[in-house]
Amino acid sequence: MSSAASAAPPAARRRALRPDWLSDPKVWRTEVLAGLVVALALIPEAISFSIIAGVDPAIGLFASFTMAVVVSVVGGRPAMISAATGAVALVIAPLNREHGFGYLVAAVILAGVFQIMLGALGVAKLMRFIPRSVMVGFVNSLAILIFMAQVPEMRGVPWAVYPLIASGLALMVSFPRITTVIPAPLVSIVILTVITIAAGIAVPTVGDKGALPSSLPVPGLPDVPFTMDTLATIAPYAFAMALVGLMESLMTAKLVDEITDTRSNKTRESVGQGIANIVTGFFGGMGGCAMIGQTMINVKVSGARTRLSTFLAGAFLMVLCIAFGPVVSDIPMAALVAVMVMVCFATFDWHSISPKTLKRMPAGEISVMVITVAMVVATHNLAIGVVAGSVIAMVIFAKRVAHVAEVTAVTDPDGSSVVYSVSGELFFASANDLAGRFDYAGDPDKIVIDLTAAHIWDASSVAALDAVESKYEQRGKTVEIIGLNDRSADLHGKLTGELASH
Repeated sequence: MSSAASAAPPAARRRALRPDWLSDPKVWRTEVLAGLVVALALIPEAISFSIIAGVDPAIGLFASFTMAVVVSVVGGRPAMISAATGAVALVIAPLNREHGFGYLVAAVILAGVFQIMLGALGVAKLMRFIPRSVMVGFVNSLAILIFMAQVPEMRGVPWAVYPLIASGLALMVSFPRITTVIPAPLVSIVILTVITIAAGIAVPTVGDKGALPSSLPVPGLPDVPFTMDTLATIAPYAFAMALVGLMESLMTAKLVDEITDTRSNKTRESVGQGIANIVTGFFGGMGGCAMIGQTMINVKVSGARTRLSTFLAGAFLMVLCIAFGPVVSDIPMAALVAVMVMVCFATFDWHSISPKTLKRMPAGEISVMVITVAMVVATHNLAIGVVAGSVIAMVIFAKRVAHVAEVTAVTDPDGSSVVYSVSGELFFASANDLAGRFDYAGDPDKIVIDLTAAHIWDASSVAALDAVESKYEQRGKTVEIIGLNDRSADLHGKLTGELASH
């Protein structure tokens, strides 16, 4: 602790350690109202994902409650919302269908263990290898998926649904011009609910999605035999769930970092997701991860910034279901659809597809963004899209860098030696054609290869240099390599002469 901090009075130190929501009433109000809006938006989503997983709606709601509450304490990204998600539901649905609910719960717990292990091993550090074009594609594909998820709610419905959605969007656009004290989505939900109930308008409601739970979840062990056969059955599903959950959570955390201009602890978030899934499993939930749509409602639309909003989103969810179930059941789905459509427009990076941006952006970057979006939309799996986009971006980068390495030759005036100056990055792609850049038959007896302006990255480069030396030695000529930097010299010294095939 600094001397200034240690010299401060105890009361001042306590105030400095207080969370923002305790010291600032405005922050407290924002966080509480944001948590309420998110809780309302979580209900139909959790029920829908329960249906995808093939479980009772209460299972998805319990998962959303435990995930949000636990992550609010142990997670590494304040204000990010974690709950039951579609990606996780898709992964574990076959397990539930083929083996039963007990195996699903066991897989959720094991997935949490895998996530803690992956977090401890530093999987979060891999996020730095995800290019910006993939990140933009990730954001845009999320916006598209969120909108696509609302389309079924606008098909085959009474005509009154459409003016209600339009009215909800109009309220969310216009109300912030009057005041930002109360989140516009909350105002929209309340007003549209009052209108539909007072006017007796028959439209689909939250209650039509499924019955809400009437009591809190009770902890217990999964109803499965604790054998190696069970472990072998659930392990593949659990590992897939762990990877998909971490991918979505870490990408969402990175997005929130950019929106709020703050940094999060990705390793803590990885471990926190694991702890939350373990707790969720023991409470009979279906597991989950970070939710981009609800996180955008919380952070971008409602302006929340602290862990309080995440905790309250989970707490309010159970309060709304148990204490106010009949009222919540009467909320028209049109109101929540309007909120999610607004989230789509706020999430999508419109600047990335403007003609001015597309004209300036390299073709490779545009291709990576488009492929990421196409893969995510086609598979409805964010992890597949991000991995595909990242791999293609690396291939494009490798192809581009492979042409950077240059070789120029300067022969001494007396013709006794020649100096080859190599510049650029030497790795598997650029080193492949290195051996073809030398004149083995026409060069004098002494050859100097100057690598002052180059860097050796891998064994392929060392093998290429060994091949060059070997070709000259076969002709009775000597080769001297100079100018290696420390790391290149260390790698070359370890591997040279050891890579020839036998």
